[in-house]
Amino acid sequence: MRITHIGPLSLAKVAFVLYAALGLIFGGILAIAALLGASFGAAAGEEGAWMGAVFGVGAVVFLPIFYGTMGGLMALLVAWLYNVVAGFVGGVEIRTSGA
Repeated sequence: MRITHIGPLSLAKVAFVLYAALGLIFGGILAIAALLGASFGAAAGEEGAWMGAVFGVGAVVFLPIFYGTMGGLMALLVAWLYNVVAGFVGGVEIRTSGA
C-alpha cells in the first residue's frame, strides 16, 4: 500500500484540533503558574499583581487559538509539500497486517 496523496484541508483540520488542545493544556498550565505568581505578589503588597491574573486568563484564550492556527497552517503546508514530493518519488510505502 502506498500513500501518494494527502488531503491538505483534511490534515489541516485534524492538526488544528490537536494543536488547539495542546494550546489549551499549555495555556492552563501557564494560567495556573501566573495566578500563583499573582497571589504571591498580592500577598506581598505589590500593586501590579493583577497583571499576572490577566496574563494567566489570557493564556487560556490566546494559546489554543495561536497553537491551533499555526498547527493547521503548517499541516496545510506540509501536506502540500508531501503531495509535490510524492509526485516525483511515488509516495510512502506502508505495510499493514490483519484482516
